[in-house]
Amino acid sequence: MRSDLLADDEQARLRFEADSWDQPDEVPMVETPGGRGAVVRWFVWGIIWAVVGGIIAIGITGWHILDRMTVDAVAGEPVGFDVAEDDDLAAVAARLAADGLIADADVFVWYAGRQGGVELVPGFYRIPLGAHMGDVLGTLRTPPNETYQRVTFPEGFTVVQIAARLDDRIPTLSAERFVELSADPTRRVPWRPPDISSLEGLLFPDTYQVSNADNEGQVIERMIELMERVALQEELEAGAERLGLTPYEVLTVASMIEREAKVDADRSRIARVIYNRLALGWNLEIDATLFYGADPDATFSELRSVDSPYNTYERSGLPPTPIANPGRASIRAALNPAPNPASGDPICSVLDDPTVGCVYLFYVLADADGSHAFAVTLEQHERNVAAARAAGLLG
Repeated sequence: MRSDLLADDEQARLRFEADSWDQPDEVPMVETPGGRGAVVRWFVWGIIWAVVGGIIAIGITGWHILDRMTVDAVAGEPVGFDVAEDDDLAAVAARLAADGLIADADVFVWYAGRQGGVELVPGFYRIPLGAHMGDVLGTLRTPPNETYQRVTFPEGFTVVQIAARLDDRIPTLSAERFVELSADPTRRVPWRPPDISSLEGLLFPDTYQVSNADNEGQVIERMIELMERVALQEELEAGAERLGLTPYEVLTVASMIEREAKVDADRSRIARVIYNRLALGWNLEIDATLFYGADPDATFSELRSVDSPYNTYERSGLPPTPIANPGRASIRAALNPAPNPASGDPICSVLDDPTVGCVYLFYVLADADGSHAFAVTLEQHERNVAAARAAGLLG
């Protein structure tokens, strides 16, 4: 190697000044910003879990809505449904749910809003059982025939009264024909005994949309259908079995309650009076039964002496048929009679031993609003009757 090159390298080395950074004794640590990384990581994970939770919640909500889009019922023939003039969507949805035509009223209102809403047109619609909400909404979007009229049959109307109301409101329908068809023994009617031809007590009183194109038989069928639906909702068959009665007998009791009760609070106690008297083998002595099918001009005292199967002052047990067409409240009361008074109830204080035999056995009008006073002994009842006469409540 050339000596001149070596000399140059040596001179360069000697000129180089030592730098403390070239040979450090220790390597300094680089400090990271204290805790900020952990916060960021928790924040990111929080967002991720919130998103996941939201997705799960949306999924659950979606599943619930899908589950409620179809009612849990066996698909069947269309059933009648009335939309009244003053109905809004919430009212219609609530009634659809009550009738078992949709699974959830709130979901239906939400669904209708998502589908652009619906302009309700009063009328009578036929909606299949077990239909999807979309089909129910589609039916309600199809207007009914504009010749439909609302006809109201109040609770407690008899078949004859229903026929007269229909004849009066719908010129094309005949009261005589309605009564004739209502006595057809070949018509299939739930719970009607084979030896009974009358439909009394089996037509549900309500407001119906009736068209000039309808005939008397179609109106009857709709009223039977609605009574059947209400009875199923109120568990008529199970309740009758629990009471030791037939469904028809329960409807007979309900019809008497309908004609006797003027205020809702009395219905279940009147039911208890009826069942107590039946259990004791006493005559029911229900005033309303005397007037069923009787001369409207006859006095009460005259009717009490008439030999009729509906004279419950003279005949024991239930009358042979219902005496009117009961509404839901009276059917419910007949199925759920009030308990007898507790021994500490003031009504029981007239007994020698209030803990024994304190049961409702009598009732009479007590005030102008139609409320009744109940009694557990004849003497207590007679005092109530005297008070009612003094108040001018009895004829």
